[in-house]
Amino acid sequence: MSNSRIFRYFKTSPEIIRLAVMMYVRYPLSLRNVEDLLHERGIDITHETVRFWWNRFGTIFAAEIRRSRVQVMRNFRHRRWHLDEVFVKINGVKGTVR
Repeated sequence: MSNSRIFRYFKTSPEIIRLAVMMYVRYPLSLRNVEDLLHERGIDITHETVRFWWNRFGTIFAAEIRRSRVQVMRNFRHRRWHLDEVFVKINGVKGTVR
């Protein structure tokens, strides 16, 4: 989906909306903390605006992230993981499993 269709009725740039939503989702910040961090960057918005953007665009951004993660994981399909040794303690006796 193109950015022009998603952000059609918003006067704020798509980069700022994406930054605010990703800051709120990615880091353990409150809406007011996101508002303060954006204010330090010279972007004046309220915490209610961040909440509205999160409700409106959060699922869209999450779907994009999932799609990109699936593409990356498809590249690593042929890798195999294995364990050489495992140490297990049973009734206080340490043993090795191979």
